[in-house]
Amino acid sequence: MILKVENVSKWFGKLAAVHKLSFDVEKGEVFGIAGPNGAGKTTLLNVIAGRYHGLGEIIFQNTKIHGLLPHQICRKGIARTFQIPLLFSQLNVFQNVQVGAHFGVEKDKHNEKERIAKAIDFVGLHGKENIPARNLDLFHKRVTMLAAALATEPSLLLLDEPVGGLSPVEIRGIITLIQKINSELGITILIIEHIMKVLMELCQQLMILNNGEKLCIGVPQIVAKNQKVREVYLGAEHA
Repeated sequence: MILKVENVSKWFGKLAAVHKLSFDVEKGEVFGIAGPNGAGKTTLLNVIAGRYHGLGEIIFQNTKIHGLLPHQICRKGIARTFQIPLLFSQLNVFQNVQVGAHFGVEKDKHNEKERIAKAIDFVGLHGKENIPARNLDLFHKRVTMLAAALATEPSLLLLDEPVGGLSPVEIRGIITLIQKINSELGITILIIEHIMKVLMELCQQLMILNNGEKLCIGVPQIVAKNQKVREVYLGAEHA
């Protein structure tokens, strides 16, 4: 297992956004997380990435990481993207990816430009290096954010709704890129997504959250047929 989440909870006052959640992610797989709005999906990613500190244990590559700061966790080999693209709008594509390269896993800084160029080429942004981030459309903002994450040279990539707001053609491009990251770079991926068809195509394992708790976990095709999952998404009267 590359990631082990054990009995993790995150409370906001009296609200348990994540409650006693446990699951494992195997090295090299694409692990999906879905659930209705407010189920605790993004909160879980924030706890794993160190933005929030909660109860329980998070073990990454046999090392306990709960309690570490985000930049420390990044340097352990975990990178993430966000539901709403977060870029430095005044910087260009190259400079945004450079931020990732600088704050990632400790490497020889003399190879930083090489790692930046490699990430930019890999995601298909070659030729767009000098475009200011503020001038990018949503698709290329998402791809730039991915390139910055890859420039940290992670072992585990956390993706928070990477296809949100995109057209069907753009969604296909992101799916292909995620598959390429997983197969060619060998990076394990944990992905949150609302579009079930995307998860069905990408994931080997799928976990459904509801009210901060694990409702179901397993092979996507089986999870999608689960009666409790259908009730959560469609309502009991339609399930």
